[in-house]
Amino acid sequence: MEKKWIKNFDELATTENRKFAFQIAEAGLNAIGTEGVILNSIKLENNILSIKGENFDLTKFKRIKVVGFGKASCEAAQVLEKVLGDKIKEGVVIGLHKTTCDIIETFAGTHPRPTEVNIEPGKKIFEIVDKSNEDDLIIAIVSGGGSALLCYPESECMQGRQLYDVFLKCGKTITDMNTVRKHISLLKGGGLAKIAYPATVIGLIFSDVPGDRFFDVASGPTYKDETIIADAQAIIDCNDLGKFNLIETPKEDKYFEKVHNFVLVSNKTAVEAMDKKAKELGFETNIVSTELYEEVGFALNKIVSKKADNTVVLAAGEPQLIVTKKGGSGGRNLYMALKAVKEKLVDENSVLIPLASDGMDNSDAAGVVVDKKTFENIEKTNLNIDDCLENFDIYPIFQKSGDIIITGATGANVSDLMIFLTKK
Repeated sequence: MEKKWIKNFDELATTENRKFAFQIAEAGLNAIGTEGVILNSIKLENNILSIKGENFDLTKFKRIKVVGFGKASCEAAQVLEKVLGDKIKEGVVIGLHKTTCDIIETFAGTHPRPTEVNIEPGKKIFEIVDKSNEDDLIIAIVSGGGSALLCYPESECMQGRQLYDVFLKCGKTITDMNTVRKHISLLKGGGLAKIAYPATVIGLIFSDVPGDRFFDVASGPTYKDETIIADAQAIIDCNDLGKFNLIETPKEDKYFEKVHNFVLVSNKTAVEAMDKKAKELGFETNIVSTELYEEVGFALNKIVSKKADNTVVLAAGEPQLIVTKKGGSGGRNLYMALKAVKEKLVDENSVLIPLASDGMDNSDAAGVVVDKKTFENIEKTNLNIDDCLENFDIYPIFQKSGDIIITGATGANVSDLMIFLTKK
């Protein structure tokens, strides 16, 4: 049975077009739900663990350990315990919210800005991996948000916080930030694989990175890093980011010979599900991109330019937003929505939904629904659109207009999703 993700679905679905758009959004969220993804991808029968068709004979391992980091890790740990049961010897995961597991210890950390609370679980993860040998199997749950949540040693946490603060102002891509992150960490950039050697490592990847750059998810702890210190330093120098103590990532092939990475879900999973649902509802579809990195306004115009009657335009990614003032609320999706209102890009026949797949667009809002009714609602707020955009304080205007989409934390994260539906 499919879960209903949008908590205020009935309250917001006041027109036929809104209802269609919400049904399409629900399909995308259902496709990336952590529990369903794991149960559909991972099977255990007669001591044979099957992951997306590849088999592992568990009788060959003395101990099975689970580590995890990112927004999906705590829920994924719960589901893995359902699959593997007491075959798991020990485990530690860090996410945004603790869950109850029988064997695996769960922690709640801070994201997107790392703090000291992330260090203890990071240390425990390091120790579990470090004390492994060739008879061990380590299952690493790697998901979006892991770059901030996984911190070890303490110096990485301090530098990671500094890096996040300066990157927020320069608006560079997540790839650039992760390149630097890999070179201030013992675990990222293939570091986990090196520390685990000679154990066997299975990486379960829940990708939040647009495109197929799966080695960037949580800054790639289980992937061999192709960048070097000079690459990280060039990014630091080019953007005047300050001083960082950089270390080289492991380059020896031997550390990765027993590493098996499986991409269980990405934003393409969500977009394909939304595409299918839209067609079931009788619409033509146009997938603009699953790699939207462009500035928010440019990305928005790219989506709207494909508008056509009886058509759903779909996109996914992480549009760039350079925040030049502190103290505001709301994230990329709310900003994109208000930009669409200001520029009157949505007419009486259209509905726009920019949505954070993790359910939290730098607030308790997952996203916003924008249509003709939204314009009317915003006029009643008596708030100035230009002021809200200039101060990056978008949440209050949509909270007052009543057009915010609430899902709560979804436990998944595959980048932002955008739906632009037109039906006369």
